[in-house]
Amino acid sequence: MGMSSRAKKILLLAVAAALLTANGFLLPLLNRERAALGITRIEPLENAPPMLALTTQVLGGFRGLIANALWIRITQLQDEGKYFEMVQLADWITKLEPHIVQVWIVQSWNMAFNISVKFSDYPDRWRWVQRGIELLRDEALRYNPNQPLIYADLAWLFQFKMGQNLDDAHFYYKGAWAAEMMQLFAGERPDFDKLINPQTPNERARARLLHEKYKMDPAKMRALHESYGPLDWRLPEAHAIYWSSVGMDHAKGEDVRRLRSGIYQSMHLSYQRGRLVLSSNAPPRLLPNLAIAPKVDGAYQEQIAEAAVNAAFLTNNMTRAWRNFLRDVPYQFFIYNRVREGEQWLRYLREKFPDAVPPGTTLAEYAVNRATENMAGQSQDRIRGLIEAMITRAYYALIEDNADDFNQYMLRARELWNSYTQRTPGKERTHLPPLDDFRDIVLRRMLGPEEGLSREAKARLRTMEPRAAQLSPVNPAQPEK
Repeated sequence: MGMSSRAKKILLLAVAAALLTANGFLLPLLNRERAALGITRIEPLENAPPMLALTTQVLGGFRGLIANALWIRITQLQDEGKYFEMVQLADWITKLEPHIVQVWIVQSWNMAFNISVKFSDYPDRWRWVQRGIELLRDEALRYNPNQPLIYADLAWLFQFKMGQNLDDAHFYYKGAWAAEMMQLFAGERPDFDKLINPQTPNERARARLLHEKYKMDPAKMRALHESYGPLDWRLPEAHAIYWSSVGMDHAKGEDVRRLRSGIYQSMHLSYQRGRLVLSSNAPPRLLPNLAIAPKVDGAYQEQIAEAAVNAAFLTNNMTRAWRNFLRDVPYQFFIYNRVREGEQWLRYLREKFPDAVPPGTTLAEYAVNRATENMAGQSQDRIRGLIEAMITRAYYALIEDNADDFNQYMLRARELWNSYTQRTPGKERTHLPPLDDFRDIVLRRMLGPEEGLSREAKARLRTMEPRAAQLSPVNPAQPEK
């Protein structure tokens, strides 16, 4: 007689229960074997939220299948441009498989680059950029503290999304971040001693905020400040250097080329515009940080030496970048009236790259030639600096009662302004203020204590330049040491 339907069901349930029980006993052994073979990472998550701990432990190997299905769907949504829908699916994947680095990186990039630009209001954009940063810094590194790619992408958000000018809101990002940092530091720069060894309740609160919210170590910040600085910690480049360096500390022998490039590229950017000047009488300005020029030079040589053992093309690329940096340094020192140091850098450039400087060229001739060459490829920051440089030299000529040089420098400034404005019409993120605004900025600086002009020179400038009489002197920044 055949087995009844009820008996079959009971038998099947008993077999299923037996198999599940056996699976429960075998799963730890299988997990250990999979981990030993490097097939998957199944170690328990430390300090994980209860829901994440539950999903990663209960689902076992099935979580990988579910994550794969969700990843396929994310790829489809990305092709369709449905970025908002991707956020939730990516969040689920990171809960199922928090050790898949690429998911964290794609989700962060999606927030900071794809979703942010969907909004026209800058504060809305900034919230999504912040969320992209927080995702990597606060969540991805929590479960993947030794993954260099996460550190590299975190540094890249500071260096590229906040630091560069490819987004119309880039000035808003810089200003919002600087305001946060000034509130954190209770001023324009951090007091490392008080952050490392806080004594008062207020100091302890700031140190705790730095550690808990921004995940930064003040001792590490001070070490980088001494090695690569002085750095302006209100600017994104300093934070790109920080996270690249922390990533190298955790890389444990993995490929760190992106992290190394994050350091020397951000140092170069800090040299170009790494000094934030705030004034109630003028718009915020980013000026060169000439004090770190020797350290940028050293960083390039260090990276070239490291690259030499890997590939010749890397060495060649870095050598070209180093040459371009050295070509900038003499005329920047000339612009800011540090002529003796500029002449030293010009001699150093001749020594390292003899073809970069025509024989017999003086520092002044070199600076003027450098200002106008390859005009079509110049960036907004560089053009702003060049225009201010020409106007600065014009006013020095005026003080020296040299009308011809004054007119020539002013003419060159106007040519630069006209040329750049004509090739970037209607582009808000790269537009330049009127030329008269540049003149006012330079005059305020020269009439203030930063430029170091004598009282007689300032009086002559006010007498000979009608615009100067309309401006009150300000102190936009302390003079560089």
